[in-house]
Amino acid sequence: MDRHEFAAVTASDIAGAHLKDLEVQGQFGVRFLNYWFDPDRQTAFCLAEGPTAEAVEKVHSKSHGLIPYQVIEVDQRALERFMGGITSHLAGEPYVEIAFRTILFTDVEDSTRLTQLHGDARAMVMLRAHDQIVQEAIHRRDGTEVKHTGDGLMASFRSVVGAIEAAIQIQRQLADSNGMSDIPLRVRIGISAGEPVTESDDLFGAAVQLAARLCSRAEPGTILVSSAVRDLALGKGIPFQKGRRLRLKGFDESVSAFEVSWQEQA
Repeated sequence: MDRHEFAAVTASDIAGAHLKDLEVQGQFGVRFLNYWFDPDRQTAFCLAEGPTAEAVEKVHSKSHGLIPYQVIEVDQRALERFMGGITSHLAGEPYVEIAFRTILFTDVEDSTRLTQLHGDARAMVMLRAHDQIVQEAIHRRDGTEVKHTGDGLMASFRSVVGAIEAAIQIQRQLADSNGMSDIPLRVRIGISAGEPVTESDDLFGAAVQLAARLCSRAEPGTILVSSAVRDLALGKGIPFQKGRRLRLKGFDESVSAFEVSWQEQA
């Protein structure tokens, strides 16, 4: 997968460049599968099969000269799960399909202790209840389950608001369920957002790491989001508490985080 950064291009420009790539790709043993273009951020990402990163760059160099900012090797199946599938488009057809995604993590509080106190069978019943509630919320907001993390789930959304609404639904349903159970199940949720290729040559690296770290720092029963998520949700009727700075493992600088006041959200 490669990443391009532009100054002022249009969907038509990118569609034309993609057609030129298709015309010469065979000369370098490369096959371009799809691309994503975000006109607001002026970024594009191309998914291709090929022998080397250099072969992909050579296709771009010969076809139109728009050399990618970086090229990294990715697992196509993981990419498809994260992106929520890959939509095929007619070659040369101008379209806008952004690669920006919102990432959500859940984590069950003291899952190991649940097993120790109540046994494997009871603990598994509770974890399955968590999975059912989370999966229903994800699918209801057009999200995609990326993977099971053992004590929680990771999901991606095309919409920031969709991710937050899914998180709110999860916490509300868990609260309702806990009111009828003798063993409360409390869950932390962390949400971040970003593009699929980062400067560290890692697929979904920074955005995924931030969402996971925010999840780990959230109090049980709460939703903690990054400043980018909060900014993109402004004006959408979602209440947030005052932001705070957090020192997170793996991040050189402290980051701003905001808690969603989900009990106040109508």
